[in-house]
Amino acid sequence: MLTPYIPLLFTMAIVVITAILMFGLSHGLSRLLGTRRKTPAKMAPYESGMPVLGDARERFSVKFYLVAMLFILFDIETVFMVPWGVAFHQMTSARLFLLVEMLVFVLILGVGYVYVWKRGALQWD
Repeated sequence: MLTPYIPLLFTMAIVVITAILMFGLSHGLSRLLGTRRKTPAKMAPYESGMPVLGDARERFSVKFYLVAMLFILFDIETVFMVPWGVAFHQMTSARLFLLVEMLVFVLILGVGYVYVWKRGALQWD
């Protein structure tokens, strides 16, 4: 009954054991071989080699969040297109319906994109 799951469980066990060993070895070796001198340069936050400017808790512009939400929206569009393509390829009787359905979906997203573009949400000032 559980025979088909044995390779999967075996693989998961190997992955977990390997992860624990890697973490344990790297942590243990860094403690054994690493130096423990804390200098101000080592304790300073690293930000791409640049000195830190300002506070980390600054407020972001609303446009930043709007662009992020638009990215998620149009990213989800592509996520829905892959299963649709598989269903379109497998179906033989309802291909016209599936094609019209996807064209309506893309048309609605296109109208939304044009609306956002005309409103200036994609302009970064």
